[in-house]
Amino acid sequence: MKGLADTGFIVAFKNRDDQHHRWALQLAREIVDPLLTCESVLSEAAFHLASAESVLALVRDGMLRVAFDSADELPALLDLARRYRDRQPDLADLCLIRMSEIYPNHPVITVDEADFRVFRRNRREFIPIICPSKGRAPSLRTRR
Repeated sequence: MKGLADTGFIVAFKNRDDQHHRWALQLAREIVDPLLTCESVLSEAAFHLASAESVLALVRDGMLRVAFDSADELPALLDLARRYRDRQPDLADLCLIRMSEIYPNHPVITVDEADFRVFRRNRREFIPIICPSKGRAPSLRTRR
C-alpha cells in the first residue's frame, strides 16, 4: 500500500488510548513500502505523543520515510497558505496537500476527514484519503 501519513494516523498508531488506534493498527498491517511524510508531521506527532524517540523509531524501522523538503517547495506552500488562509491550515496540512500533488498515487492517511474533504490538489482535484469510518467498525476504504 502506498500512502502519505498525516499526524493523526501516527498518533493513533502509537497511542493505545486513541479512539482510532484499532483502525491504525489494521492499516499498518497492510503497509509494505514506507509511508511518505514530512518533517512537520513528524514534529506534530512527537509533540502529541510527548516522544520524539517513538516517532523517529518509525522512520528508523522503515514504516515512515521523509519525502519532502519544505525549502524546495516554498513557493507552492506559500500559494497554498494564501489559498486556504480562511481555514488556517497548519504547515503539516500544507505539506501534505503539496505532497499529494507530487505523489498523486498516494492517498493521505488521516483522521482529519473534514479538512481533507475541502482541500484540493492542483487547485481543483479531490485529494484521495484513507480515514476511519464514522459510526462503524474501522475501515480501510479509500474515501473521496
